[in-house]
Amino acid sequence: MHNLTKKDFILLALLTLSWGINWPIMKIGVLHYPPLSFRTLGMMGGLIAIWIAARAQHASLVIPKGERMSVIKLAIPNMLVWHALIIVGVKMLSSGRAAILGYTMPVWAVLAGLLFFGDRISRSALVGIGLAFIGAMLLLSSEFSKLSGQPLGTILVLIAAAAWGYGTVMMKRTSLSMPTISLTFWMLAFTTCVMSVLSVVLEADLMRMPVAVEWAAILYNAIIIFGFAHVIWFRLARILPPVASSLSVMMIPVLGVFSGAWILGETPHWQDYTAIALILAAMSTTLFKPRINEANTKA
Repeated sequence: MHNLTKKDFILLALLTLSWGINWPIMKIGVLHYPPLSFRTLGMMGGLIAIWIAARAQHASLVIPKGERMSVIKLAIPNMLVWHALIIVGVKMLSSGRAAILGYTMPVWAVLAGLLFFGDRISRSALVGIGLAFIGAMLLLSSEFSKLSGQPLGTILVLIAAAAWGYGTVMMKRTSLSMPTISLTFWMLAFTTCVMSVLSVVLEADLMRMPVAVEWAAILYNAIIIFGFAHVIWFRLARILPPVASSLSVMMIPVLGVFSGAWILGETPHWQDYTAIALILAAMSTTLFKPRINEANTKA
C-alpha cells in the first residue's frame, strides 16, 4: 500500500479546494452562457494544458495497441456522461445543491460494484445507500415543491453521479499500460469531440463569444479542473489508501455549498444542510469500509 507523503497531502488539499470552489465558478460560467458550449471550451483548453504537462513529463501520448476501446469505454461514464449532465444540472440548480447531489458518487460506485461486478456489500454500506437515497429524495422533493423548482436538474445530476460511480469501478478493474496523464488526455479528447457535436446540434442558436467573467470560468476549468484536478484524481485513486482519497471526496460538497453561499450569495435551506449530513454519513459508511476485493482495485 502506498504511504501518504507530504506531496500526497498537498495534492489532496489542492484537489479538494479546486473542485470545491469550482461549483460556484461553473454556475457563474453558465448563468448566461449555453452549458454544453461552456463545458466544451473548457475541455479544449484542458487538452492543451494536459498536452503541455505530458510533454514536460516526457510521457508518451501513444495509445498502446489493443487499448483504444478500453479508453473509450472508460471515457463514456467517467467523462462524457458526467460532464454533459452535470453542467446542465448546475445551470438548473444552485451550485451548492448540485455539489451535494454530484458527490453521492461513492455510493453509486458501491451499487455498481454490487449490481455489475458481483461485489459483496456490507450492512453498513446498505445503510449508507439508504441515507444517500433519503438525502437525494429530500432535495428532489424540495425542487418539486417550489414554483420555480428544477426537479429535472436534480435527476440529471443524480444520473451523472451514478455514471461517475460506475466509471470509477470500471477504472479500478481495467488494466492499461499507458500513463495516467495519457489516459486522461485521450478520455478528454474523445469527450471533447462528442461534446463539440452536441454543442453545435443543441446550442447553435445560443452560441456567442463569452464575456470576461465567462472566459475566466472557462480558463479556470481548462487549467485547474481538466489540466490539474482530473489528472491528480485518477493518479491518487490508483495509489492512495481508500480512506485518504475518501477524506478529500467528503469535503468537496461541503466546500461547494459554503463557497456558493460566499461567492454567489446562495442561501442553503434546511433541506441542504440535512442532505449534507445524510450524504456525508452515507459516504463514510461506503468509503471507510470498502467491500471491493483489494486485488481488483489495482488498475
